[in-house]
Amino acid sequence: MRKTSINLIILFAVLCIFGCNKKENQSKTQPETMENIQVSDYGVTSKGDSIKKYTLTNKNGMKLEVINFGGIITSLTAPDKNGKYEDVVLGFTKPEDYFNGNPYYFGALIGRYGNRIANAKFTLEGKTYDIDKNDGPNSLHGGKEGFHTKFWNIEPVKDAKFPTLKLTYTSADGEEGYPGKLTTTVLYTLTDDNALEISYEAETDKPTVVNLTQHSYFNLSGNFSKTILDHELQINADKFTPVNETLIPTGEQKAVKGSAFDFTASKTIGKDINADDDQLKKGKGYDHNWILNGSGLRSIAKVYHPESGRVMEVLTDEPGVQFYSGNFLDGKFNTKTGGKNEFRTGFCLETQHFPDSPNQVSFPSPELKPGQKYHSKTIYKFSVKK
Repeated sequence: MRKTSINLIILFAVLCIFGCNKKENQSKTQPETMENIQVSDYGVTSKGDSIKKYTLTNKNGMKLEVINFGGIITSLTAPDKNGKYEDVVLGFTKPEDYFNGNPYYFGALIGRYGNRIANAKFTLEGKTYDIDKNDGPNSLHGGKEGFHTKFWNIEPVKDAKFPTLKLTYTSADGEEGYPGKLTTTVLYTLTDDNALEISYEAETDKPTVVNLTQHSYFNLSGNFSKTILDHELQINADKFTPVNETLIPTGEQKAVKGSAFDFTASKTIGKDINADDDQLKKGKGYDHNWILNGSGLRSIAKVYHPESGRVMEVLTDEPGVQFYSGNFLDGKFNTKTGGKNEFRTGFCLETQHFPDSPNQVSFPSPELKPGQKYHSKTIYKFSVKK
């Protein structure tokens, strides 16, 4: 009896020590994980949704700010050649400008279908679907109330190696005209090598089309009243898809060699942007899809800003990228650094399937069927060149 009591006392002591150590370890690791992700109030939409801002910080002091309206990136800092961190993504100065239309799609997650679909319709398995017509005769970026206008559920991922947010949104069958209930998950990760990693997943209960992307505008100068024409750009693509008057691809896959669209070697964005070129006139500058070389996750573009020394490398597993030179920025809104968001003060590199792919059988298919899982990954990695 006495031996049993001693054993019980020893067991109790061991459990206490283990429990205390476990509690102590949790108290050490939990704040360490969460101190890299701060949550604060951001604003309230006209529908009464309370919007939160999530601030991620890596070990270098780089910061990413995301709100749960539209999964929008409102700020992303990167160091210059002197080690100074500055915001490099365009955005509004007032929360309501994001909530009330966001006409430029600043920083937003785009879905169900990034870019344009001709005549706002497509046929899938013999059935024609009419979707929202919000860009002349076409549908753009999922429709007027696409994913950029939706309330996303956001959770910090507690066991992640680097500060990570998990964003989820379920799009109802028939939303904006698209078939199937689509469940979408996006991960934003800020790594210690100053990279923003974006991972997309989606599943459906009916055949549908999916093309998710991120619509941040970059200006590596850190001064949003300056144009991006002095940025040097290289795109790993030998071909692009020419467009018609409403910016829908004609179906042709045209070689870039010898044209204003040749970025196979790095050159300033402004070098050929005003060339006497029919395609540039149609887009008011660059607003086209480049057909990327290679497959799988690979480096597809690099941007360098000589004055600041900032470099942004883009990696993706997508077949295309839309390079857009901010041709529809019109100076109607204030920038975060003073002045206005004027013509060509930001550029986008939107990784994607090609525009109008649901209607063009020669393009990579964007179809997603029940039982399949949509996967895509894009990385924006920042460094310095002195």
